[in-house]
Amino acid sequence: MTDADEAAPTVAVVGGGAVGVTTAHDLAARGAEVTLYERDELAAESSGRAAGLLYDAYAEDIDAAIGARSIERFRAFDRSLPGFSFSPCPYVIAVREGDPDADAVPAMVDRMRGHGREVSVVDPAALGERFPSLRTDDLAVAAVAEGAGWTDPPSYVRALADRAAGEGVAIETNAAVALGPRTDAGRAVRIRDAGSDGSSGTETRAFDAVVVAAGAHTRSLLAAAGVSVPVVPYRVQALVARRDYAGPMVYDATADAYLRPHLEGLLAGDGTEPVPADPDDYRRAADDWFREDIAGVLDERLGRVDRPDDAGRPDRGERVDRDLGDARAWAGLCTATPDGDPLVGPIDAAGADPTLFVAAGWQGHGFMRAPAVGETTAEGVLASLAGVAFDDPDSPWVGAFDPERFDGDEAFEIAEGMSLSNRTEER
Repeated sequence: MTDADEAAPTVAVVGGGAVGVTTAHDLAARGAEVTLYERDELAAESSGRAAGLLYDAYAEDIDAAIGARSIERFRAFDRSLPGFSFSPCPYVIAVREGDPDADAVPAMVDRMRGHGREVSVVDPAALGERFPSLRTDDLAVAAVAEGAGWTDPPSYVRALADRAAGEGVAIETNAAVALGPRTDAGRAVRIRDAGSDGSSGTETRAFDAVVVAAGAHTRSLLAAAGVSVPVVPYRVQALVARRDYAGPMVYDATADAYLRPHLEGLLAGDGTEPVPADPDDYRRAADDWFREDIAGVLDERLGRVDRPDDAGRPDRGERVDRDLGDARAWAGLCTATPDGDPLVGPIDAAGADPTLFVAAGWQGHGFMRAPAVGETTAEGVLASLAGVAFDDPDSPWVGAFDPERFDGDEAFEIAEGMSLSNRTEER
C-alpha cells in the first residue's frame, strides 16, 4: 500500500446497488480514490427491485442503531440530494387473531421504545379509526412506528451515484470483474469491459482494497478468489396495483406480506421462496400463486366492515382487491446468512493488512440499511488500511457482523427477514 501521507488509498467497490454506491460515495468523501464496478447498469439487480420501505423499528440494539442512522441519512438526502425524495409515512405491524406471535408484540415494542423509537401498541379499533382505509376487526394486536417512510430505490442509487461521481468516483458499468490474488501492489482485479459499441477488452488493476457489495453474486465472486462465505440468494416477489391508496405502510405479520403507498397506486409484496436461487438464472416475472396470495392479503387488509348481513354478522361486501390483472409484478433476489445478520468487514484478515472486504447478506433489509452500512464500510475500510484491527475498540466495524465468524461452507435453512419471529426473538 502506498504511504497515506503521499497518496490517497485506492479502493475498488464491486456492485452498483445501494450499498455499493453508498460505500463508494462515502469513501470518496473521506479522501479515497475510488472506482465502482457494476456488471450491468446501476440498480439493475436487487436495489432496482426493492420495495422501498424505510423504518427504524427494531428491537435489537445493533439493528435499531443502524436503522436510526439510515433514516437520519435518508431524511438528510431528501433535503440535499437532487432526484431523491423520502416520503414520511407511519409503519403498522398488524397481527391477526389466533396468531401465537401476538402475545410477544408488547414486549417487542417496549424494546423498540427503549432504543428511543416512537413506536406504540394500538388497539385495533383505534387503529381503524385513525386509518379508515384499513380493516382491523380481525386483528389481535397492532403497533405503529411513526418515524418511518418510503422511497423509490432506483432513484436513490442513481442520485447518489451522480453525487459520488462529483466526489471523484470513477463509475464503470457493464464491467464484469474477477478477483485476483493479493500482490505487492495490492489486490488484483481483472475487469472485462463490454463497450457500448459492442467491443470488449480485459485489463488487470491493483487496488489497496476491494469491497465486494455484489448482492446475490457475492458468494460466486468471492469463491472464484478462493474465499467461501455463507451468503445464499433467495427469490422474493412484489407488485404495483393501480388503485388509490393513501394509508400507512403495513406489515401483515400473520400473512408475511407488506403494502405501502406508491406513486402509481399501491405496492405490495413478499412472495418469499425460502430455497436457494441462481442469480444468473432465476424467474424475474411474478408467479400466478403470488398474485393470488397477495390479492387475498389485500382483500383481508383493505376490505371494510361497513354493513351487517341478514343474521347480524359483518359483511365485508365485494372482494374489491381480487382483480390485479393490470398490476405490474416482478421477482427479485434477497440474500440470507446462517444467523440472519449480514457479513460486513475484512474477509482476508489473517494478516495485519487486509485488502479484501465484503458487505452482503441483508435478509431483505439491504436497501433500508444502505446509508448506515455504506458509511460504516467506508470508515472501516479506511481504518483497516491505516492498521486498525477489526476488534480494536476504535474500529468502526460492527463485531456482530464479522464475516469470519463463519467457516463459509455452513448449510442452513433460509429464514425470511421480515418475519415477526425474527423481531421478537433475541439473537
